[in-house]
Amino acid sequence: MARKNNAKKGFLARLLNSTTANVLPLTAALVIPLLGLVGGGMDMSRLYLVKTRMQQACDAGALAGRKAMANGSWTTGGATTSDGRATTIFDGNFKQGDYGTGTLTKSYSEASGVVSGTASAVVPMTVMKVLGFTSRTINVACTAKMEIPNTDVMFVLDVTGSMRDCPDGSSSCAGGAGSKIAGLRSAVKCFYEALVQVNTTEVCGNDPAASTYGGLAQLRLGFIPYNVNVNVGKLLPNSYLADSWDYQTREGVFYRTGPPATGSYNETASFSRKRYCNNWAIGSDATGFPSDTSIPDSFTATTTTYTKVGYDSRTDICTRRVDQSTIVYTHDDANGTYFHTWIYNKMPITVSGFKAGGSSWNNSINRKIGEDGTIEAVNWNGCIEERYTVKNSDYDPSDEWSPIPSSALDMDIDTVPSGGTANNSYWGPMLGDVVFDRYSDTSRWGSSRYRTTSEKMTSYNGSSMGETCPVQAKKLQSWNTASPFETYVNSLSPNGNTYHDIGMIWGARFISPTGIFASENASTPTGQSIQRHIIFMTDGDTQTSNSNYSAYGVHWWDRRQTTYAPNRNNLDDIVNARLAAMCTEIKNRNITLWVVSFGTGVSSSTIARLSSCASSGKFFNASNSATLMSNFRQIAAEIADLRLTS
Repeated sequence: MARKNNAKKGFLARLLNSTTANVLPLTAALVIPLLGLVGGGMDMSRLYLVKTRMQQACDAGALAGRKAMANGSWTTGGATTSDGRATTIFDGNFKQGDYGTGTLTKSYSEASGVVSGTASAVVPMTVMKVLGFTSRTINVACTAKMEIPNTDVMFVLDVTGSMRDCPDGSSSCAGGAGSKIAGLRSAVKCFYEALVQVNTTEVCGNDPAASTYGGLAQLRLGFIPYNVNVNVGKLLPNSYLADSWDYQTREGVFYRTGPPATGSYNETASFSRKRYCNNWAIGSDATGFPSDTSIPDSFTATTTTYTKVGYDSRTDICTRRVDQSTIVYTHDDANGTYFHTWIYNKMPITVSGFKAGGSSWNNSINRKIGEDGTIEAVNWNGCIEERYTVKNSDYDPSDEWSPIPSSALDMDIDTVPSGGTANNSYWGPMLGDVVFDRYSDTSRWGSSRYRTTSEKMTSYNGSSMGETCPVQAKKLQSWNTASPFETYVNSLSPNGNTYHDIGMIWGARFISPTGIFASENASTPTGQSIQRHIIFMTDGDTQTSNSNYSAYGVHWWDRRQTTYAPNRNNLDDIVNARLAAMCTEIKNRNITLWVVSFGTGVSSSTIARLSSCASSGKFFNASNSATLMSNFRQIAAEIADLRLTS
């Protein structure tokens, strides 16, 4: 009965219910779906691989093309053009035939500084052909543009007297065309063009067309020109400078006069001849004035003047008039009217009169330093005297500055002055008008207090060994247009000796995010982070003198850095040791330190020192102005961060 019922079912029903000999038919029925599943997976994997690699090639080409533009325009027509560079890099990463691809196309273009690229490749199918899919076309697109992150750049620039010379060291350039200072000005302007992408009047090659900075990122540049000193004082708040400061100066000794007692009478004398009479009758004398070695509280002085009255030839008798004044003098430096003598010594001077409130300053104060103690204006250009430092005592400063002693406040980048303006953490104004050579009757190098009536001592202001104050520094600021930037750069002028350490110290202070300008430097106004760079350029060796009036006073007399009377070699060693220590300190603060040596006269020891100062791979040696300009453009290009954008 069961067999009969089974016979009544159709073929497919029997096949479905059959448990014997049905594998082959089932397999045949599943072949087509399996081919689609497996083949599709294989071909899709290859399509994904092609797309990934072609996208990478497109990105690399766009990046290379944008970089090849440098600061110029998009160029085409050969392997060395920006378009050619983009295509070459693409081909190096992906070429026709890779991964079985067929026809490959790619192209790049540029608009407003953004390089755009597209690429497509035909990918033949393999297993999927059985389903009628013969090929697929893969398309990718890419862009690259120059994006500058929030960036601070502080220039520490050598503007010493040797910058007047030609790069080969000859003096024929005299600060004009072809001089090192002219080359430096041009190089800084070309740096500005390369980084800010704003055109200047300088011919830098492939000049940008923009006249105003159009970037979204904060970009600030600052300057510390240096020679013997730095001009930073008037950029500080009043509260950072002391109210009183010690100087190698002079102080007048004055007397106030009492009421005079006067008298007149005639004297006679006999002479054998008239000419003797004439000699006797003319002249004056004074008695009672104190010697230079003592200053009594009061004294009486008598002045006598003799005037010829007549001559009697019959008797050879001369008659002269005698006018006598007797005056009481009282020692009174504050209110005295009669100048008696000078005292040359290290003495405190009240300098609080320069403070006009907040960050405003007066340019001068009055002091009795003129001839015969008259009041003269004491001018302040803005250069400073440094705060407390550690003194060298063993003639080898290298062991004192590694690491920097915590008590050396002059090498402290961040500490804000505090504790009252008599404290060691404050700075003082550099005043060449009040600083004088102090030499005795036999030696210019007298070290003790010296008193004299002589006016031969001259102040350090304007003297050949004296005060050399460079142009005022510039705090970090945005220079969105070129004109004010160029005006400042053109004001850089060479003068004075070479103290590298003072320039580097203040370059670090002006860029530090945690120091005296922390409120301005810690982050952008919107709280974004900042990349920091110092560019240190010098044309040569340290050059000091123990008679220089520097940020540490007059070295031979003040001895703020030594326990002994230093010579030039001692001071050179101190500057070099302190420079090395400051370079290390800067690099330890995640500030990139670029160093450029300029000119052919730099000693091998200085080259080694400067190379060691720089961050890794950031040292340049320019023998001429063209190379210097190229170096500065390269630094700008490396600071500018190339980033891919979608």
